[in-house]
Amino acid sequence: MKVTQLVSVCDLKDCPTIYVTDRETLLVQGETPADHGLNLPAHETVVEIPTELVLDLVRRGLHVHESR
Repeated sequence: MKVTQLVSVCDLKDCPTIYVTDRETLLVQGETPADHGLNLPAHETVVEIPTELVLDLVRRGLHVHESR
């Protein structure tokens, strides 16, 4: 799988980040909250990211396909 960074809140590798893949999917890097209270299947998880990250991606025009 080819992964390309779309947007991040910092330049370090341990920050909330959104990536696009060559499978036309998004990968989201963020904190794993323990107190979400959701009933998730064993093969799924949730991550918490700042709304600023999504808003920045939208402001950039969601150029997912141009990033590859």
